[in-house]
Amino acid sequence: MSRPRGSSGSWRARQERDPYVQRARREGWRSRAVFKLEEILTKEKLLKPGMLCVDLGAAPGGWSQYVSARNTGKVRIVAVDLLPMDSLPDVEFVQGDFTEPDVLEQMLASLNGEKADLVMSDMAPNISGTKAVDQPRSMYLTELALDMARQVLRRGGSFVCKMFQGEGSDAFILDARRSFGRVKVMKPAASRASSSEVYLVARNYQL
Repeated sequence: MSRPRGSSGSWRARQERDPYVQRARREGWRSRAVFKLEEILTKEKLLKPGMLCVDLGAAPGGWSQYVSARNTGKVRIVAVDLLPMDSLPDVEFVQGDFTEPDVLEQMLASLNGEKADLVMSDMAPNISGTKAVDQPRSMYLTELALDMARQVLRRGGSFVCKMFQGEGSDAFILDARRSFGRVKVMKPAASRASSSEVYLVARNYQL
């Protein structure tokens, strides 16, 4: 989870007051981001038994944890992140930058030749607090996630990706529409109202 530099005290205080942080702790989830994914997957009905899922920017593992918990023993997840992540049922974790050839090779080997039903990305850059710097960084990550989705999704598969509204976001949505039958933008209740954070939800991937 990224946060503005030089504001760790106020960030921690806000986290302690956050009802979603408190709820995540009570229910044993690894992050408050679980509730964003829960709303998206519930409304869009994207979970199904036997699915193969790819989780980009997975650490600390909240999204993988949620999918695994909802489909216990009936899902396979390949999770990737630069940071380490504690193990989870049904999850194979690959640590590293998936844009690096050796990490990508390891990730694709974990898929074992299968195509994914769902690719999800909660990736975000380390926030500097300067929009002119942060927005291009965030859009670069969304573009990487979309490229990966196009590489590993099966026909008819789905893609869920965090993005920040601003320069480049409209073009990104148009680009996604070239590959998916239906694309929408959602702002889950757990996303802070003051944030430009939204989620692109794309369904029915067209090879």
